[in-house]
Amino acid sequence: MKPRILIADDQADVLEALRLLLKPEGYQIDTAQSPAGAMAAAESGEYEAAIIDLNYARDTTSGQEGIELARKLHSLDPSLGIVAMTAWASIELAVEAMRQGARDFIQKPWENARVLAIVATQVSFTHALRRAQRLEAENQALRADGGPSMIASSAAMQPVVQLIQRVGPSEANVLITGEHGVGKGVVARALHAVSARSGRPLVTVNTGGLPESLFESELFGHVKGAFTDARADRVGRFEMADGGTLFLDEIANVPPSQQARLLRVLETGEFERVGSSRPRRTNVRIISATNADLAAETIAGRFREDLLFRLNTVEIHIPALRDRRDDIPVLASHFLTVQSERYRKRVHGFDSSATQALLAHPWPGNVRELEHAVERAVLMCTGDQIRTGDLGLKPARESANRLEDMTVEEVEAFLIKKALARHQGNVSHAAEALGLSRSALYRRIQRYGL
Repeated sequence: MKPRILIADDQADVLEALRLLLKPEGYQIDTAQSPAGAMAAAESGEYEAAIIDLNYARDTTSGQEGIELARKLHSLDPSLGIVAMTAWASIELAVEAMRQGARDFIQKPWENARVLAIVATQVSFTHALRRAQRLEAENQALRADGGPSMIASSAAMQPVVQLIQRVGPSEANVLITGEHGVGKGVVARALHAVSARSGRPLVTVNTGGLPESLFESELFGHVKGAFTDARADRVGRFEMADGGTLFLDEIANVPPSQQARLLRVLETGEFERVGSSRPRRTNVRIISATNADLAAETIAGRFREDLLFRLNTVEIHIPALRDRRDDIPVLASHFLTVQSERYRKRVHGFDSSATQALLAHPWPGNVRELEHAVERAVLMCTGDQIRTGDLGLKPARESANRLEDMTVEEVEAFLIKKALARHQGNVSHAAEALGLSRSALYRRIQRYGL
């Protein structure tokens, strides 16, 4: 849309001259011949800039009418680029106009080139300011549920923020994809927070950590006596989430034998508790997440295509931390605040070398690895600033050549990292290569913050 410019002056020839000057530059021009008319226009539509005369018919020399108009316009919309204009220019008037909200000052008769330059500058500044305000408002909305902060100021994260705002209020099922540790759970909470279901439960299930024998019981519940140790009725996650949102994390790890049962409840909203034949109904929105390529899993026959269609009405892909490096300092500062409060330590920031180390590190474990690094640094720090050594960051090639210097846990974490990288983050394939079950590998991934 064309940038909108409001011009207020009591002289019709001035309004026409400025309209003829600005319209060919691609601006949409609206005019008013009084402060009241200017306020009425500003209240009925959004403008990028306003050129306002300081003197009107009732008061032709003091500039008070225009200064008051500048104050009111600025109060109505602080992002509006107000440019004051008068034939009775003075330093005092210019200073007062700026104090009341004007960003620049033009003296009559004006120079066309100066007017065009000022308007272009103000329009650009207004756009930048409003974009920053929108991002901050979006981030506040995404933090509304009290969960981990949605820090997403980098250009790479803007498509994610926009999709959350666009899709969050809907009932559409969402599939969140991305590497381990990028913040898929944070995005799930953000989607729930901006939805109409935000007042109802958000229930999370780590399907990757569920043994196959307990999968049905965890999701659908069971009745007393359904199996050994079933000493009482149990409510499953679908019932817990009724009216709200069910977040199925690591959805690629749902056993093939259970995918048909999951598909049925997604299609019909009906299920039975284990050991019962009485159908129950549930009304949940499904958000799922995976680091695997579900399309490839479908082709390989490990994941049902019809289940995938049900899950990914909309897909949101979260970029790796290495692809959104502008967010690293902000994320690190956020984690520093959280961990300093947690451990009751007065640590106020990172020195320059630590900041450079944070920006240079490849972060294979993404945001989760960054959070653990900052937590360790807070514990190790002996001053009021984090230093490089406190972070404990090791280049991958250095770690690979010094296995003999590692603890057993460090070796295990290193081998898991290598296996995940070799299999593009696919937990099932990495577990098979390491000789572990999916649930055992997932527990280690959580333990080491990978």
